[in-house]
Amino acid sequence: MKKVLIVDDAAFIRLTLKMMLEKNGYTVIGVAEDGSDAIKKYTELRPDIVTMDITMPEMDGITAVKEIMKIDPEATIVMVSAMGQEEMVKDAIMAGARNFIVKPFSQERVLRALSAF
Repeated sequence: MKKVLIVDDAAFIRLTLKMMLEKNGYTVIGVAEDGSDAIKKYTELRPDIVTMDITMPEMDGITAVKEIMKIDPEATIVMVSAMGQEEMVKDAIMAGARNFIVKPFSQERVLRALSAF
């Protein structure tokens, strides 16, 4: 069972992803509201997969990806972004993210994106 850390500033998205993933055999071991919290929780929890929002207060997802990759170059991070953030998704992939999911997302798309890992 893969362990997942969900990072998003929107409580609704965190809850939606948590329910979707747990229903499909994933274990959500933590949630974070911004990039700095994500780095702290990644270090503590060492999840198998991180779902990472891009636009968040305190620290954005791209900066958080760069910092997590310094801690663990093998980290599996999947970006979750709103439509129209294509340039930021490219930046995230360049920073080390392995895949991306566009909001609004379907369960099928989320599971497909994570199943490769």
